[in-house]
Amino acid sequence: MHATQTAIPDVLIVEPRIFGDERGFFFESFNQKVFENLVGTKVKFVQDNHSKSAQYVLRGLHYQIKQPQGKLVRVVAGKVLDVAVDIRKSSPTFGSWVGEILSAENKKMLWVPEGFAHGFVVLSEYAEFLYKTTNYWAPEFERTILWNDPELAIDWRLSQQEPILSKKDQGGALFSNAELFP
Repeated sequence: MHATQTAIPDVLIVEPRIFGDERGFFFESFNQKVFENLVGTKVKFVQDNHSKSAQYVLRGLHYQIKQPQGKLVRVVAGKVLDVAVDIRKSSPTFGSWVGEILSAENKKMLWVPEGFAHGFVVLSEYAEFLYKTTNYWAPEFERTILWNDPELAIDWRLSQQEPILSKKDQGGALFSNAELFP
């Protein structure tokens, strides 16, 4: 397993070492010791989540203002564009975003640490998305930034296609009005 920094150094692309032949493949999808060496700090995951979404479903941009969650995300069926937005006011990359294609084929994972808003859009017919979190889901602390906020100008790679959104995601806050991290 190895990691590559993105344009936001705290967000990492994690790629497993894959062993394959005509029978199929094998890879270690998570190893606590190796992962901590890659990110350079102790990380404790407390919850695993699995979602399935149809094409053009966009989920995000979500975060928890208290009980923040770091997330290690991956796709086991289909393909998504996964996005992380730095919402730490004290960060040199505050207000910046990175996006990475995650798919069942490329087997890449994205490490999104605490202090980031996170979202993804499904680019294939459907996608199954797995993520480990460093804190428990706390709906009372969950916040949403509007997916198409003009200040962030995220390229969701949708061309002219409108995304399918939940009511929560339709009503997200503008970045300039959002409750953010110090």
